[in-house]
Amino acid sequence: MARFGLPALLCTLAVLCAALLAAEPKPKSCSEVRRLYVSKGFNKNDAPTHEINGDHLKICPQGYTCCSQEMEEKYSLQSKDDFKSVVSEQCNRLQAIFASRYKKFDEFFKELLENAEKSLNDMFVKTYGRLYMQNSELFKDLFGELKRYYVAGSVNLEEMLSDFWARLLERMFRLVNSQYHFTDEYLECVSKYTEQLKPFGDVPRKLKLQVTRAFVAARTFAQGLAVARDVVSKVSVVNPTAQCTHALLRMVYCSHCQGLVTVKPCYNYCSNIMRGCLAHQGDLDFEWNNFIDAMLMVAERLEGPFNIESVMDPIDVKISDAIMNMQENSVQVSQKVFQGCGPPKPLPAGRISRSISEGAFSARFRPYHPEERPTTAAGTSLDRLVTDVKEKLKEAKKFWSSLPSTVCNDERMAAGNGNEDGCWNGRGKSRYLFAVTGNGLANQGNNPEVQVDTSKTDMLILRQIMALRVMTSKMKNAYNGNDVDFFDISDESSGEGSGSGCEYQQCPSELEYNATDHSGKSASDKTGGTGARVGAQPYLLAVSCILFLVMQREWR
Repeated sequence: MARFGLPALLCTLAVLCAALLAAEPKPKSCSEVRRLYVSKGFNKNDAPTHEINGDHLKICPQGYTCCSQEMEEKYSLQSKDDFKSVVSEQCNRLQAIFASRYKKFDEFFKELLENAEKSLNDMFVKTYGRLYMQNSELFKDLFGELKRYYVAGSVNLEEMLSDFWARLLERMFRLVNSQYHFTDEYLECVSKYTEQLKPFGDVPRKLKLQVTRAFVAARTFAQGLAVARDVVSKVSVVNPTAQCTHALLRMVYCSHCQGLVTVKPCYNYCSNIMRGCLAHQGDLDFEWNNFIDAMLMVAERLEGPFNIESVMDPIDVKISDAIMNMQENSVQVSQKVFQGCGPPKPLPAGRISRSISEGAFSARFRPYHPEERPTTAAGTSLDRLVTDVKEKLKEAKKFWSSLPSTVCNDERMAAGNGNEDGCWNGRGKSRYLFAVTGNGLANQGNNPEVQVDTSKTDMLILRQIMALRVMTSKMKNAYNGNDVDFFDISDESSGEGSGSGCEYQQCPSELEYNATDHSGKSASDKTGGTGARVGAQPYLLAVSCILFLVMQREWR
């Protein structure tokens, strides 16, 4: 019996081994993971058909996995592209809103000026005929300067309007005193009496106030829309760090490696990663909100006392009123000028009669009929444009602080808030337990998902913060009806590469504003000590930037 013991034992062991082998689970299929991987355009040979040992994985959880090393590397690049695409989509929507509103407002304003000039020309030709035609360049210059101010800002509106009335007084003084000969020197003396004699009544004073306030507000508002457009365009291009890319890979595709292809990332898990990856963009929020508030303030002015449409529409009537006032008071005005500038020399008898017949200025301006005026911008009114822009501005507030949440609300990026237990938390299908960190760079020190260098400032973001700050300051001054000093603190042009479609070479750049002092004189017109001050601006800017960075670190 002992002789049969060993074979029996061997048989028993064989049976046990077979039973154990039968009980061991077979490797799980990776067919669904493989299918999705190939659907993204990747090589199917990278993807195993069944689970393999995951010791080769660097970012995703190791253990049995459906991901090869090549798959992890390609998923890493894909997660980076997915993130950039989703952020770009959100920013592009906002950028398109500002771009389209800037285009509408810009077109409206230019058409308003063109129609106002056409209306004045048509009415003055009918009323004054050849007399107006002989002096039409005076009015053409006026509108040319108004257009130049809107496009380039290189015009002192108050000085330009004063010059217009002085030139008009010279022309009219000759016409109402056509029996005399006036030298250029004498007419220069006449122009000095414009303010003192008020030959045009109160029209020049009122028009100067209305035009200056309305044009400053309108141009500043248009600039604000352009700056908003360009800031969003620049910030929309995100370049995630290596740490951010690793976190994105863990969030979006590491679940695939475990076969959980239908399980989406937990919402709070996504929020922490987005707040880490968009930390610098979050720092825009404070200045962005201040900028939006300032834009809304100027919008209110455009609807009320600084309404450019209500100023420009009847400008021909206002100028005609001034001309009639000069006609009615021509005798008194002439006598006072003769006393101040001296008696003029009479023309020879033959020339007097000819001069009177050629220069008779007795026509009266016909009544103003609103229905005859040309329609601006295909029937669009400024009020409707501003109301629309105000709604979009309110919607754009807090855009940067809400961007992480907006991205995570995209169904491609995360599960909804209601699915807290059946979502991917970076390690498995379970509830995400970490708290959501705050927005902005300073709050990322304790971010559990993304390692962020909180001491490193993003210079692109800093430049956009400064652009918004400068524009906000200009907006507040426009709200009060004042222009303000500006200088270029960036070498970049905001229109470059942003598809702004500016039709003028002088399109305003991101921070390229007029260097005007409070008297309105262009910086290029100044000499001496002022030139030294302008030259010192780059140095002062550099110091300001350094102080800003140092203070920013101290605040943290």
